[in-house]
Amino acid sequence: MTTSHQPQDRYKAVWLVFFMLGLGTLLPWNFFMTGIFASMAMICAIASGSELSESAFGYFITACGVIILTIICYLGLPRLEFYRYYQQLKLEGPGEQETKLDLISKGEASRAGKEEFGVSAPKSQPNNKSSVRAILRNILVPALSVCFIFTVTIGLFPAVTSDVKSSIAGDSAWGHYFIPVSCFLTFNVFDWLGRSLTTITMWPGKDSRWLPSLVLARLVFVPLLLLCNVHPRQYPIVVFKHDAWFIFFMAAFAFSNGYLASLCMCFGPKKVEPAEAETAGAIMAFFLSLGLALGAVFAFLFRAIV
Repeated sequence: MTTSHQPQDRYKAVWLVFFMLGLGTLLPWNFFMTGIFASMAMICAIASGSELSESAFGYFITACGVIILTIICYLGLPRLEFYRYYQQLKLEGPGEQETKLDLISKGEASRAGKEEFGVSAPKSQPNNKSSVRAILRNILVPALSVCFIFTVTIGLFPAVTSDVKSSIAGDSAWGHYFIPVSCFLTFNVFDWLGRSLTTITMWPGKDSRWLPSLVLARLVFVPLLLLCNVHPRQYPIVVFKHDAWFIFFMAAFAFSNGYLASLCMCFGPKKVEPAEAETAGAIMAFFLSLGLALGAVFAFLFRAIV
């Protein structure tokens, strides 16, 4: 395979396979936080009047179906020419075959072969600890930003937001649908829209001071959501009682979470050399997990002060 004959992913088959692999790998996270499956399943369960055991069985069957589909996609991926081409290109390096042909024509193949098998002069190996520290210094802003984003998000959602009560439902069915729709479905949809927007625009840039400023500005959602119609509560002060306020705050809260978190995760590996991008990605994932853990801790605090 050469770069002059690059196969095309005509039907987005490779993209769809990797989407399914990501969905299957993060299935518990998707059901808890971001695949919109859980919200729709909850709404359907309420609409059908199913018993709790029947609803749980439906969730289980859905999860099993997704995992089976993921396994099928994983087994079929190596059969796609588009995937095989870039996998081979990654192993050989672009233009390696053309370079080998040129060396053979010049009678230098033997020397190239020795260098390929490590016969060339040894090079000094970089210190791994120093390398990680240098990468961390370069990506510290997006790393801390993504940690802060998820600390605020998990601190409020769903521990606080799921206890908001409708002020207009009365005895209507809206009282049953209020949390599944206004809390979970709204969050999942607008979080997805925020993440999707990064495929169109990536403002502010990776070195802009606006990015950490916008991340810190999400602190405003703490008092806004705590002052919604959360029950039970210790203090009677409710500023934003109407359902519309809560839905509006949830939409902005979720959209900013999806957009800013995606920006930070994209910018982290871009702030280092290509060879260091994989390590940078792993560090970013660590700070994301740290944010989830801190958010779980703050969730108890936020719920206790309502």
